[in-house]
Amino acid sequence: MRIAVETTAWHEAAADWLIVAVDEARNFDGPTCALDQALGGTLTRLSESGDLTGKLAELLPLPDAHGIAAQRLLVVGLGKLNELTRTTFEQAVTAAVRQVSTKAGVSVAFAVPELPSDRISARQTVETIALGLTVGSVGQDSLKAERGHYPLASATLLVNDAAPSFAEEAAQRGAILGEAINLTRELVNLPPEQIYPESVAQRAQAVAADLGLSCTVLGQSELEAEKMGSLLAVAQGSDRPPRVVFVEYRGAGDDAPTLAIVGKGVTFDSGGLSLKPSDSMLTMKCDMAGAATALGAITAIARLKLPVNVTAYLGLVENMVSGSSYKLGDILTARNGVTIEVQNTDAEGRLVLADVLHYAVERGADRVIDLATLTGACVVALGEDVTGAFTNDQRWCDQILAAASTAGEYVWQLPTFDFYAELLKSDVADCRNIGGRWGGAITAAKFLEKFVEKKPWVHLDIAGPSFASSNKPHREGGATGCMVRTLVETATHLS
Repeated sequence: MRIAVETTAWHEAAADWLIVAVDEARNFDGPTCALDQALGGTLTRLSESGDLTGKLAELLPLPDAHGIAAQRLLVVGLGKLNELTRTTFEQAVTAAVRQVSTKAGVSVAFAVPELPSDRISARQTVETIALGLTVGSVGQDSLKAERGHYPLASATLLVNDAAPSFAEEAAQRGAILGEAINLTRELVNLPPEQIYPESVAQRAQAVAADLGLSCTVLGQSELEAEKMGSLLAVAQGSDRPPRVVFVEYRGAGDDAPTLAIVGKGVTFDSGGLSLKPSDSMLTMKCDMAGAATALGAITAIARLKLPVNVTAYLGLVENMVSGSSYKLGDILTARNGVTIEVQNTDAEGRLVLADVLHYAVERGADRVIDLATLTGACVVALGEDVTGAFTNDQRWCDQILAAASTAGEYVWQLPTFDFYAELLKSDVADCRNIGGRWGGAITAAKFLEKFVEKKPWVHLDIAGPSFASSNKPHREGGATGCMVRTLVETATHLS
């Protein structure tokens, strides 16, 4: 979908739907006043009657809007402007787009509001609307005969005369980010009979070829040659062979530093011999969200032509049960020589990441970010909407926290004090793969820290926000594509 930018007056924009945002103050001035006049004072009357309140994400559709060029009008509330954030603005935009995208072939004109610059800049306003138009019109029901949402046929952003100098660029960036998020969502939402290590690797190769990026796939024999014993142990219970994929984008010179984005890609997690109950297994197609996020992010970084060097690493396995499954009490040898006592086969993501992290560092990564649906403990600590951050380098973590704030995503740092590593001690190996009941998200991070060779590293536990358990007005259930924007913003800051 191409998103056009025009300076057409709101009431003169032809489309199936015109979307207009109104805050709780309901001061109808400027283009909103002209629209109200064209409607014969309808907005004023609805405000006076209490039907139009402007509360955040409240939707008021007018299916038969006389007096304007658009066939229908949708008014979406912004809440109080002094409380508006980029996150809440995106929620309002996406709620509106979800409302109008229930049929195929719909065209939309979105009236770009002028918001307080201390809350959200004009550039961010345009970018957020373009992202919302792209993401909000795509659901998780691509395999259903009757879908709930359809991509928009066309979209136009209506801006004032002063905006077009930056609006085209901001709209393009928002659309690129939205498409990267949708790629991540699609990979996570598809069922495990379609998404498994080989198929994800093939998709990564196709995406890389479209963008002119280098893509390397390591199969079983290459992984054995690389001595990835930790990852291979997780994979050995499945009939699907493992893969490690890395996609390289070189936007800066050869002597410029390289950022590694490492994603956990457990395409289905049964728990192995430490078998999950059925209710906990239902959504375990989402356990490859870290890998999908890494792939989505590098597509956006490449399309935006950011002057940075980035490599995305995808560690892809299935964790299944068979006579070949790795067992409790097994001693694994990771790529860096660390021996690991297995005390829970459902703590498998960290075993996959261990080898891929060390591989990324050995290939020359100067800074590292890993993303993983790693622990339920992080969801218990932070809830379903917040990513947990863990680090061995505070300055590097601060950059990512700042990027998340700019992108409008929720991230909270948890401690990584050295004494947490004591919980991983084993009597028979260098460490064990779980640390006991307490501080589970932190001990998982301390385990990963053993494999980054003291490079600046941040671990992002996305177990909560990567997969939504239900629909909300502003959000489709299923995969969310969280952290794609933060990764792209981080790369932008590095450039």
